[in-house]
Amino acid sequence: MANHKSALKRIRSNRAKQVRNKYQHKTTRNAVRDLRALTDKKEAEVLFPKVVAMLDKLAKNNIIHKNKAGNMKSKLAKHVAAL
Repeated sequence: MANHKSALKRIRSNRAKQVRNKYQHKTTRNAVRDLRALTDKKEAEVLFPKVVAMLDKLAKNNIIHKNKAGNMKSKLAKHVAAL
């Protein structure tokens, strides 16, 4: 167990950040899954920029690696273009 006040605060703040990161990551994964499941091109073109923004935000906050975000955006763009 932590012995200092600052260490206790760090534990609390880390937990809060972990919960927020987990929520954002899960929400983005669900959005990606929904985009991949779409078969209508117009719906996919509307949803695609929102998903890209979510991926960029995750990469900016180091929740996922920037290359992973780029790879996912590329694959999703190919999927939307192929519809």
